Amino acid sequence: MDWELVPRFRERCFSSSSTVEEIARLDQVPPAVARYLTENALPPACVCWPEFASLEWTDAGLQVEARPATGDDAVGISGAFCAVAETGTLMLLSGPESYATTSLLPETHIAVVPATRIVRSMEDACDLLRRERATLPRQVTFVSGPSRTGDIEMTLVLGIHGPYRVHVIVVG
Repeated sequence: MDWELVPRFRERCFSSSSTVEEIARLDQVPPAVARYLTENALPPACVCWPEFASLEWTDAGLQVEARPATGDDAVGISGAFCAVAETGTLMLLSGPESYATTSLLPETHIAVVPATRIVRSMEDACDLLRRERATLPRQVTFVSGPSRTGDIEMTLVLGIHGPYRVHVIVVG
C-alpha cells in the first residue's frame, strides 16, 4: 500500500464505474458540477447538503436547493465523511445536516470530498470515525460506484437500488 492516496482513489473509482474530477478550491465546485451535468445531458436542478448551500450555484447556471432528496430529484450533491483510496469507496454519515436520501434517491449522485479526507484503507476510515465521533450516527453508508446488481444469468443492471451515476469531485 505504498501508493499515493488521490491517484489510487481516482483509479479505484474508475474501476467501479464512478467518474472523478479534481479541483483546487471549494468555490470551484459549482462550475465543476455544471460541466459534469452539461457533458452528460443532465438537468441543472439539484439538491444538496446544507454545507454547500452558500456556493455560487446560480452563477454556474444551476438551481440547487439545500434539502433532503425526494423520489422526484434527479441529482443529489453530498459531502462525505471520508473516502477510501484502497477501494474507491465513499463513507457517508447520516445526520441532521447530511441527508442520507441525497446519495440514495437521485439517479445521479455527486460527492464532494476534500483530498485531506482520503484515507488509505477501510480500517483507517473506521479508526477516523471512532476518533472524531463520540457516538455512531444512525446510518453509515458506503458508496463504491453506481448501484448495481446481476441476475443469475450474469446480466449487470445499474441503478437498481440507488444512483445510475456517481461522480466524485476531489477538492484540494
